[in-house]
Amino acid sequence: MNQGWKRSTAASIATAPETTNESVPEATVEMAAAKSRTSNRRAWLFAVGGVVAVLVVLVGIKATQIVAMIKSGKSFAPPPEAVTSTKVEAVRWEASRPAVGTLVAVRAVTVASELPGLVREIGFDSGAFVRRGDVLVKLDTSTEEAQLAAAEADASLAKTTEQRARKLREKESNAPADLDAAESRAQETAANAAVLRATIAKKTIRAPFDGRVGIRQVELGQILAPGTAIASLQSIDPIRAEFWLPQQTLADLQLGMKARLHTDVFPQQSWQGAITTINPEVDVATRNVRVRATFPNADGRLRPGMFANVEVLSNDERPELVIPATAVIYAPYGDSVFALEQKEKALVAHQKFVRLGERRGDLVAVVSGLEAGETIVSSGAFKLHNGSTVMVRNDLAPTAEAAPQMTDK
Repeated sequence: MNQGWKRSTAASIATAPETTNESVPEATVEMAAAKSRTSNRRAWLFAVGGVVAVLVVLVGIKATQIVAMIKSGKSFAPPPEAVTSTKVEAVRWEASRPAVGTLVAVRAVTVASELPGLVREIGFDSGAFVRRGDVLVKLDTSTEEAQLAAAEADASLAKTTEQRARKLREKESNAPADLDAAESRAQETAANAAVLRATIAKKTIRAPFDGRVGIRQVELGQILAPGTAIASLQSIDPIRAEFWLPQQTLADLQLGMKARLHTDVFPQQSWQGAITTINPEVDVATRNVRVRATFPNADGRLRPGMFANVEVLSNDERPELVIPATAVIYAPYGDSVFALEQKEKALVAHQKFVRLGERRGDLVAVVSGLEAGETIVSSGAFKLHNGSTVMVRNDLAPTAEAAPQMTDK
């Protein structure tokens, strides 16, 4: 038994080194792989940590910049805007009634030929000013002049025969019927000559009044039929404006009342005139009355057919608060202006909404929203917002007038 145990022990001892020598390389590989994985994990951790650290640094720098920008934005003050200023004025305006009218000539005709004939002479140029009686067109009258010569000779013979018959009748040397026949013959021949003279005169077409002719519509050598238009003739100094007013104005409307005219052709100029005609009939469809006002037009700027804005002025005056029209910012949600207020060392503009009234020239009336004496921005308001700081430069301010006049400057 002891010998068997010894043999098994020796066998196990003999085989033990072989088993140990075969298992050592496998453990070493596993340990090396584990160490490699550990080192890779650490490398990744270090890389991720570095990226995170860089991001944290960048975020911190950007946050510092943003905070600095916010602080500088809070303390930033934009430079003041250059504007002009004016005060709200309390004035008295004449009461007026506006209307839309059309300019018409005091006298206007289309000059035409009454008789047929051949154009031999034209005595005017298109657009020229002519006086009453000036020859415009002469037609050929050679046939009528020849007939007139024969008629005058016949009339002269008839007149002589009449005188001879009258003398014989005084001596009772002829019958009363002979004298009557001679007188009738003399009258007939004189009438024939007068008809020819009238025909010749009608073939010389003259201006019926002073005025300016339009574009010529005939040429030399043209044969005119009766009624053929030659040119229009307009008397435009003075000129009339025709417009309509509601029937309620009849209580105050009178001849001679002052009127003022504006036209968009000459926006900087106005004309002063007076009411000269009030139609006695009120239109049954519109309940308006037709009115005419007459205006001087020595320079001929106003032309018949032009559109015009007319104001009928009364002797009554009413108080108004007025500002330059350039101070108003027009918007669909409401018109507004910028009022100026002194705060510490700066002028600050505050937006105020206003309700506007009548406009005259460069000025507009304010119904509500402002008080007399307030200082407002008169020009440059379009670049402001509520609370803007401004710098007043009134040396650049344009003048504002209720009735501006055009100058040569």
